Amino acid sequence: MKRNLWLALSFALILLFAGEGRAQLGMFTKEQRIEFTREWKGERDEDGRPLVPDSVLERLRETTAEEAWGVLRGARYPNQFASGFQQIVTVPGKRLVGRAVTAVFMPLRPDVNAVINEKAKAEGRSSAGGQNSWVIDILKPGDVVVVDLFGKIKDGTFIGDNLATSIFTKTGTGVVVDGAVRDLSGILQIKGFTGYVRGFDPSAIANVMLVGINVPIRIGETTVMPGDVVLGDPEGVTFIPAHLAERVADVSENTRLRDQWGHQMLREGRYTPGQIDSRWTPEMQAEFKKWAEEQRKKQKK
Repeated sequence: MKRNLWLALSFALILLFAGEGRAQLGMFTKEQRIEFTREWKGERDEDGRPLVPDSVLERLRETTAEEAWGVLRGARYPNQFASGFQQIVTVPGKRLVGRAVTAVFMPLRPDVNAVINEKAKAEGRSSAGGQNSWVIDILKPGDVVVVDLFGKIKDGTFIGDNLATSIFTKTGTGVVVDGAVRDLSGILQIKGFTGYVRGFDPSAIANVMLVGINVPIRIGETTVMPGDVVLGDPEGVTFIPAHLAERVADVSENTRLRDQWGHQMLREGRYTPGQIDSRWTPEMQAEFKKWAEEQRKKQKK
């Protein structure tokens, strides 16, 4: 029932925005992407998608789901974590970090699909290949494809090894698919590619239609906006709103430094576990602050 309601609301959005300027597949205009991500004050892509700087993405590579969740919950974004994925890991320990390029599919309906294909042709999208290739065509370095395929496994394979190779060549990252992929053996040969998917199946994608690119989508119980920072770790995927990405990086780095200092103090016997695990004294705070500043200086060199 919840899924059906979500599909109905998504389709209503398509109808609502269809006539308001040139949009990607007729759903969101550039102006609407800017309006719906108005908390972001930084650089944007030509279509209005927020572009979190590469420097911030790099700082987030060691951030855990728990660290990000704490910041997001405090900012009143409690629904930004999605779990239950099967992971594709080609380089052990590598995190999936990048800017979301979103796409949403729905079950095929011929009359609606005919309009989608007409609009795609008017937008200059290639008629070669399937609709899933339209998403890949617009990717840039640092992007992560995030796809709502409503959990479809059989006939719900967004990519195989060829399209996965194209994605990684363009982005250097990977995918998050609420659906499936195929050709896993081939994908595992793409060193550096990282994926979070619901399952695997040998079938090709079929009986679906692409109704929006860079629009709000649902992944699990999470609403994902284009330009969100995708943060994958062993627990699942966190979608960080662009305007909160730097705050998450700041808190995450401080948390790791506090942990490192605490561990060092315990190894050196300077403080007891009880002192480290409880509220630090002003003297401990001052000592940590000085140590942390020295560590940050070393990292900048």
